Amino acid sequence: MTTAVRPTAAADWRALGTSVRLVTTDPALLDTCNLLLARQLAEVDATCSRFRADSELAALDGSEGRPTRVSPLLAEALAVALRAAEATDGAVDPTVGSALEALGYDRDFTLVQEDDRPARLTVRRVPGWRRIHLDRGTGTVTVPSGIHLDLGATAKAWAADRAARTLAEAAGCGVLVSLGGDTAVAGEPPAGGWRIRVQDITGAVDEAPTQGPYATIGLHSGGLATSGTAARHWRRGEHTLHHIIDPATGLPARTPWRTVSVAAANCADANAASTAALVKGRGAERWLTGLGLPARLVTTDGTVVTTPGWPTTAPVHPEATP
Repeated sequence: MTTAVRPTAAADWRALGTSVRLVTTDPALLDTCNLLLARQLAEVDATCSRFRADSELAALDGSEGRPTRVSPLLAEALAVALRAAEATDGAVDPTVGSALEALGYDRDFTLVQEDDRPARLTVRRVPGWRRIHLDRGTGTVTVPSGIHLDLGATAKAWAADRAARTLAEAAGCGVLVSLGGDTAVAGEPPAGGWRIRVQDITGAVDEAPTQGPYATIGLHSGGLATSGTAARHWRRGEHTLHHIIDPATGLPARTPWRTVSVAAANCADANAASTAALVKGRGAERWLTGLGLPARLVTTDGTVVTTPGWPTTAPVHPEATP
């Protein structure tokens, strides 16, 4: 008996300051799904962006500690961020906004890279996620005065989950949504699963990375996320900085890991775990193992460490055929 291989079609573009990739198992539905995805991401940007003065998140900066009614979309995004903070013992914390601004990450990343003015590095614990009060019953959020929220550690992964689920239900086919490498899948996958290349820096799908180890895995459901210090880094004076903040210091995390990739039941959980692993540093592989999460951790010298459940095939290197 022969089983037909389900065809796929893909679209690539940019939104939320990052790369967007949409793949559907029904090529005829790609354009329709792409329009729905663009609409959803535009809503997320208008709601959750730290770089838009007119975003709903930015409005919370001026709430001065007063309970503020928010949209269901922002309430959901905040709930995901607070859940990630609790699940990672605070290693992923949405109150790092001021710390990122102090380091110069106060605008779209392409503009951050062009600014090399010196920055003063001051150790200062971030305010802490427990100070944020979300009342889902009344739809209100209370953010103490002086705290600036940043949902960058969770919003893209949550948006990928939300979009993949919505598009799969609307189209009735398999859907993959990847936002800057944070990947969510829903619906019936292609034969053998969605083939995803895991590497240090997000790049073109048809181009193998020129440096660093990489591996291709099959994903059948849920989500896969990679967090790292190599893709988003910038110079300020004599300092090289990156966007993974250690809440205990308010500074870029000092970590032995270059990248951490995690598979989980959804992309938001995978992303929270991969980001937390970078912050936790040494011993993060044991923490991930204890959670039962398949993961691939790459040290700064390129050594690959995996946890139980991660595919056991050897990593593919640039000199080999992908």
